[in-house]
Amino acid sequence: MKKEINVFDYAGDIVKALNNGGALLVSEAEDCVNAMTIGWATFGVEWGVPIFAVYVREGRFTRELLDRTGEFTVAVPYGEKYSAQVTKALGMCGSRSGRDMDKIAKSGIHAVDAEIVRPPAIKEFPLTIECRVVFSQLQPVKEISSKFNKFYPAEKLEDIGGAHIAYYGEILKSYILED
Repeated sequence: MKKEINVFDYAGDIVKALNNGGALLVSEAEDCVNAMTIGWATFGVEWGVPIFAVYVREGRFTRELLDRTGEFTVAVPYGEKYSAQVTKALGMCGSRSGRDMDKIAKSGIHAVDAEIVRPPAIKEFPLTIECRVVFSQLQPVKEISSKFNKFYPAEKLEDIGGAHIAYYGEILKSYILED
């Protein structure tokens, strides 16, 4: 069962999750589902609609899927303390590529059909945000404050997957998965 929520009522929970291990950015194309751990996101209102922006490096498999379909879900741990399974999934989805393995299956987490978009919700990460990309932009590294150089080391930028692309997703629906 899905309990529909106003995502902004859960802003504190979402930010706390992002700062305490992350959430999952879930993408899908041609029946390939991928989950990537994220610790950065921005959400609010832009162009008069609720927006959830995620940041994905140029070289990531997730970027390929997002560019093909323009849809994603954000799966946020919510409720009780993180289970060992949630911690395992965050670790695996943040350190392995979906090009090489089915991270959802290997993590032991379970996909649940989303309401509007193709990428699924994740049972073990019950707070779900369904989004459709309305804008994306490669972040120009040279214009980012030098304060953040540690995220963009010039000599290793290609080795770490390049710069980030900001994907602005219109929030179409948000809910909490309940048993």
